[in-house]
Amino acid sequence: MEISADRVKELREKSGAGVMDCKKALVDAAGDIDKAISLLREKGLSQIAKRSGRDAGEGIVETYIHAGGKIGVIVEVNCETDFVARTPDFKALAHDVAMQIAATNPSELGEADGKADAAEADLPLLQQPFIKDPKKTVADLVRDTAAKTGENVVIRRFTRYELGA
Repeated sequence: MEISADRVKELREKSGAGVMDCKKALVDAAGDIDKAISLLREKGLSQIAKRSGRDAGEGIVETYIHAGGKIGVIVEVNCETDFVARTPDFKALAHDVAMQIAATNPSELGEADGKADAAEADLPLLQQPFIKDPKKTVADLVRDTAAKTGENVVIRRFTRYELGA
């Protein structure tokens, strides 16, 4: 099947994957963009599993101040290289995680694949629905960033401060 450059470009913009990966996914999906995105996500998740044991010793410390200076968050998000730590996708992840912590006040980081029966407010950070897209969890957000960057990505720790609390 012949795949046009415009189709590859469209998938690349939506997924952040490489050109050749996008072309192969489109061929495998018979030109269906949504199916190609699913194939890329599956491929990315299998690659993430291989990388999960790698040392994530680089990264950034992100700060976020909310509610007129009444809530503040400091979060450490790690990756494998300084190069990835400076990318817009990685910085966006760190910022979004800091906002999530400010909004939900999780008591712990938790396990990415843990199953909790508690109310959403009591869920560990990684199991919480993401505030900007409740169909995803924070763990999904971390996995998506790891797939885009090609590195192991880990939320290491966080602290949330609230004035008067």
